[in-house]
Amino acid sequence: MYKPTRQAQNRRKKSLMTGLMKWIVSLLCVLILVSFLGFLYAPIQPFKYARNLWVTTAMTTLNHQYLAKWFFSDSEIQKILDSNKVDTLGNSNPSLVNAFRLTNINKMELIDVSGKGFKGYLLTVSNPSHVKVATTSHLGVRGERAEEIAKKNGAVAVINGGAFSDPVGTGSGGNPLGILIVDGKTVYKDSLTAYNIIGMNRENVLVLGRYTLKQIQEMGIRDAVSFGPFLVVNGKPAITQGDGGWGIAPRTAIGQKKDGTILMLVIDGRQIGSIGATLKDVQDIMLEYGAFNVANLDGGSSSVLYYQNEIVNHPSSQYGERYAPSFFIVK
Repeated sequence: MYKPTRQAQNRRKKSLMTGLMKWIVSLLCVLILVSFLGFLYAPIQPFKYARNLWVTTAMTTLNHQYLAKWFFSDSEIQKILDSNKVDTLGNSNPSLVNAFRLTNINKMELIDVSGKGFKGYLLTVSNPSHVKVATTSHLGVRGERAEEIAKKNGAVAVINGGAFSDPVGTGSGGNPLGILIVDGKTVYKDSLTAYNIIGMNRENVLVLGRYTLKQIQEMGIRDAVSFGPFLVVNGKPAITQGDGGWGIAPRTAIGQKKDGTILMLVIDGRQIGSIGATLKDVQDIMLEYGAFNVANLDGGSSSVLYYQNEIVNHPSSQYGERYAPSFFIVK
């Protein structure tokens, strides 16, 4: 009777172990594939929420929309975007906010508002008359960084502001979009019949809306940039279903309470420890701190908060802090 040698027995055990490992790896691959397909197509929570977040995040990037288009048709993508949109609530009503200040005293507080999956910073400014718009000294040529803007304007705090042209992420940051108003003077405007403005009027009220240049002048807008969407208008939230349709990313926003206090929010993203936030996250944080009007500002790798001589957040650009044409500052 044949009796296998110890060497043959060891080879057989090794072969069985190898086969078992291959089977386990194959099973794990199948489970991962099933989970991924469930994530993509299962019509139940939490898969539906995760799928919507995947699509909205991909479709709001310049270079990675293929991550959604690989798996979904244009009509399916549009359906997801439509179910996660920001409602249009019209223009804010400046008369509903009491922002006038007789004193020059200004109290500021930096608050950690980090949440699940992101690190965030909220700066409160008690006197809105100290909040203004500043621009690069080289409009049309190149932008500037927050530190440069702070030193040039004697600012205590700076956040990035409005829209600008940045083809394929290689722009110089010097070409704004929409309109820029600084201390009552229009320093830049596109050839449009009306402009989306996020600005401060002469009564120190944050004004959100779409206006003609004549209306802007008649309203006494002293400082303004162009961006959006508006997340809270006259105390009413604009996102009532879904996440807002812009996915997860670094965010910057500005808001105002009914008593005039300005809220400046910056959230880090696209990095370990802080993947970013949705527009709904931004809206909810601002409402939690009493915001009556809120506008989304340019986010992504532009998001930056400079406060008391240092950059508080961690900008996501691989090249460090970006150059931009416009900023909201606190003097």
